[in-house]
Amino acid sequence: MVLVLWDIDGTLVDTAGHGRHAFQEAFEAVVGRPPKPVEFAGRTDHQIALAMLDQQRDALPRLLDRLARALEARKDAMSREGHAYPGVADTLAALQARDGVVQSLLTGNIEANAALKVGAFGLERWLDFDVGAYGSDPHEERSELVAVARERVTAKYGEPARAVLVGDTPHDVQAAREAGARAVAVATGFSDREALVASRPDALLEDLRDTEAAVEAIVGAD
Repeated sequence: MVLVLWDIDGTLVDTAGHGRHAFQEAFEAVVGRPPKPVEFAGRTDHQIALAMLDQQRDALPRLLDRLARALEARKDAMSREGHAYPGVADTLAALQARDGVVQSLLTGNIEANAALKVGAFGLERWLDFDVGAYGSDPHEERSELVAVARERVTAKYGEPARAVLVGDTPHDVQAAREAGARAVAVATGFSDREALVASRPDALLEDLRDTEAAVEAIVGAD
């Protein structure tokens, strides 16, 4: 069995900045002031929230709860103004049609927001959320989330799976390396191509427009 774990932002969809705006709104609602600038790309919601909170964990549960509500309020605008990247739907459908392939998410987004983001663009039909790993799981590093997803797919399907991570940043590639998973980088998101090349993924795709090439890059290697 192959478990394909998709990053969301920059890999599957462009949310037109609504995820970032929701985070800023949630922080201001909880803390009472705007957040300081922090890096978002390749980080989990836990890491982003803790950076905003200067590592003070007391307010973390309230901030993440407020984050889910803030993005829910932006769902319609996100659907109108954002988009799934070209070729994403066709690639997801082609992978689903292959025997022994299960697709889910490995994302820094908390689970509620992960489902909201892919659902806003009709991508949820190809994903098994039960075996994914999320920013709301009790792990802050992406590489640790791979083990969570592996445990879940084994529990649900009764057999272990070879994991493949598909993401748009060197952080995704590094997480795959540390977890012993295949790393596929897609140059549609927040990292420049040179940085992705330097991270040395197993495969690098400019985008997912060529469905056959994308499927081969993701699951073609033994």
